[in-house]
Amino acid sequence: MPELPEVETTVRGLRPVLEGARLTLVEPRRADIRRAIPVDLRQRMTGAVVTALGRRAKYGLVSTDRGDTMIFHLGMSGRWRIDPGEVGKHDHLVLETDARRRLALNDARRFGSIDLVRTDDVEAFPAFAALGPEPLGAAFNRAYLSAKLAGRAGPIKALLLDQRIVAGLGNIYVCEALNMAGIAPSSAGGSIGPRRLGRLVDAVRAVLLSAIDAGGSTLRDYAQPDGNLGYFSTQFRVYGRTGDACPCGGVVERRAEGGRSTFWCPKCQR
Repeated sequence: MPELPEVETTVRGLRPVLEGARLTLVEPRRADIRRAIPVDLRQRMTGAVVTALGRRAKYGLVSTDRGDTMIFHLGMSGRWRIDPGEVGKHDHLVLETDARRRLALNDARRFGSIDLVRTDDVEAFPAFAALGPEPLGAAFNRAYLSAKLAGRAGPIKALLLDQRIVAGLGNIYVCEALNMAGIAPSSAGGSIGPRRLGRLVDAVRAVLLSAIDAGGSTLRDYAQPDGNLGYFSTQFRVYGRTGDACPCGGVVERRAEGGRSTFWCPKCQR
């Protein structure tokens, strides 16, 4: 599933094409994907000017001068295609602009979603209401994480994946950040001292920013809007590297937990 860096990369790729553009065509090509596409999406967005593009957790935001914001989620296989030669059967939403640019939201598995809310009500959107702070924002810091983890006996990896604690982190980048910080994924969250939590916050930021700079990770169907594949997977420290050498010289191990794979190095992660 595309994680925060992939969604951020997507938003950055869409911004030069959509921001400031008037939408001359808004065409949902089916009634639903994971759930129903808003029936008034065409009416409310056709003719509107896109005023801003943003991201919240793993969702992309497209705001207009009519006070509406379209919220999209890429699901497992979703991606935007810019100026496709032709519209394909998995292109479930097509947008065209006054500059004669075309964008198609392609989602072969149909696990993505499209919602439309009033911009003033974005924070009340059900998927956002209980989210923690953004991991790249100032609110996510050592003091905050220490307070959230105080007294928690659960493993730090599971706690970092809890969207109520920090928004947008997924399995790949949590594995990578824990390795960079030298913290075992099974460590009890409440047992990690302030200095190590500071290293973890820094590692989370560093891993996410590196992944964004690399255009995300090419896993299964993900590609950037321009069709290029992200290459952060070539920089993975531990993820998917069972039996390979960790940067510390140890050997990467893997275990399955709750349907997810955890990759870590027993030598440097304590």
